[in-house]
Amino acid sequence: MTSFDSEKKVSVNRKKIECYKCRNFYITWEKNTPYGCKGHGFKAAQIPSVVVFSSSGIDCLLFNSKS
Repeated sequence: MTSFDSEKKVSVNRKKIECYKCRNFYITWEKNTPYGCKGHGFKAAQIPSVVVFSSSGIDCLLFNSKS
């Protein structure tokens, strides 16, 4: 098994984090950084869970459901 195969397997088994359902998520209304996360304390051009995964390699651990 190559490293590519193992990466593909991990991405298939990942649980999708939906920031829109999280208490920490907010819309900034800023043109360049429209999405924010109060839990992690940043604003970004992409949905925060995507930023967290791409920078750390793990899913967001601060998800807090609204319901």
